Amino acid sequence: MSVAHSKAEDMALKRAAALASIFASALLTLGKLVAGILSGSLALISEAGHGLLDTGATILTYFAVRAADKPADDEHHYGHGKIEAVAALAETGLLMVLAVGVLYEAIHRLATKDPGQVDATWLTFGVLIISIVVDFVRWRSLSAIAKRTKSDALAADALHFSSDLVASTLVLIGLVATEYGFKQGDTLAAIGVSLFIAIAGWKLGRRTIDTLVDAAPAGLSERLRQTVEAIPGVVDIEVLRLRPAGPQVIGEIAVAVPRTMPLEKVAQVKVAILKAVEQDMPEVELTIAANPRALDDESLLERVLLIAARRRLAVHHITIQRIGDKIAISLDLELDAQMSHGAAHDIASEFETAILDEIGAEVEIETHIEPLESDELAGEDLAFEATAEIKRVLVAGAAKDGILEDVHFVRARRTASGTVVNYHCRVNAALTVHAVHEAVDRLDRHLRAHVTGIVRVVGHADPLPT
Repeated sequence: MSVAHSKAEDMALKRAAALASIFASALLTLGKLVAGILSGSLALISEAGHGLLDTGATILTYFAVRAADKPADDEHHYGHGKIEAVAALAETGLLMVLAVGVLYEAIHRLATKDPGQVDATWLTFGVLIISIVVDFVRWRSLSAIAKRTKSDALAADALHFSSDLVASTLVLIGLVATEYGFKQGDTLAAIGVSLFIAIAGWKLGRRTIDTLVDAAPAGLSERLRQTVEAIPGVVDIEVLRLRPAGPQVIGEIAVAVPRTMPLEKVAQVKVAILKAVEQDMPEVELTIAANPRALDDESLLERVLLIAARRRLAVHHITIQRIGDKIAISLDLELDAQMSHGAAHDIASEFETAILDEIGAEVEIETHIEPLESDELAGEDLAFEATAEIKRVLVAGAAKDGILEDVHFVRARRTASGTVVNYHCRVNAALTVHAVHEAVDRLDRHLRAHVTGIVRVVGHADPLPT
């Protein structure tokens, strides 16, 4: 099932649940009001007043969930999810007003020792029993839907029905006590109803205010931190901000990554974070920033290569020496062969200054500028006889040196600048890169000494089969 399809189903489910709550609340309120007036029960009349407020609250909930499902726009960049929290806060206020009113009337009756005339009939008990059954069904249904859709407004509605369930039970107990001669039973039940309403309102209000003041859901930050820190390449979490927005939690996270990490790898790390969070916490929508950080275990070579990469400079043959307390760095810098030497020298000087700024002013730096051919060379294969002669010279030179073996796949092409030769050979896999490079260089010089007109030789060494 697609995410869009799932969200559409949740929206329809929330609206249907809110609409059903309106009808349930209205019918129960009407029944309690009629039964309360006929019986004279303060507890039941207070319950009817509670139900009247509930009906208004459920109507407010219905319009709130409709508005909250609207997508983000130019004025509400994070969507309209908090409209549900505003509706829930309004319901909290209504609950508190009702609780105070019922408590006041109940205390007044106790103080005047006038419990009032209570005459409970079969209609009174029938309304209460039906109310308890309906409240139980609506509470369970709304709780499940609110949990699935992360709806604050439906959670408030579920809390209303749960409070109605307990309140109706208290009223029923009070009426039974009154029928058996305990005249203050109904009044005490009304006090119990008011206290329960107040407690329910307090819990709902605290949750709603947390949403409105952007309080991160309890424990979510730590869970997310643990998930992200487990991603390879993440050095540290520098910033983590979360805030609820309706059914979603919107967040910003800034992670530190090694500054020597290639951009492609940084992008892969960000994708890995999004996938991990989506799997563990699908309700969280993150904006990710990755900031480079210098690590303590960076080598001097890595730092020089990083400076070159930032400036898009091609460098090779980097040699780093330690002479006592001094560091000496030498390297080859490739620049456009058609560039003036003055311009090339300026680039090399700026590069050297960047290295000094990074590593320290006491570093000794020597830069050798080499021409970089930026244009493609048009060419054609040499005649078979000429290529065969070049191969013969290569084979002889390799045999004389004794390190390179099995010279093969020799190609020689004529270009405007001269002849370019490419070949493959085999070497002992246990040899070092330095030893193989030196051997290839010696064969390069041998070929140039015996064949004129060669401007470039590229030798590719494969390990000998074991």
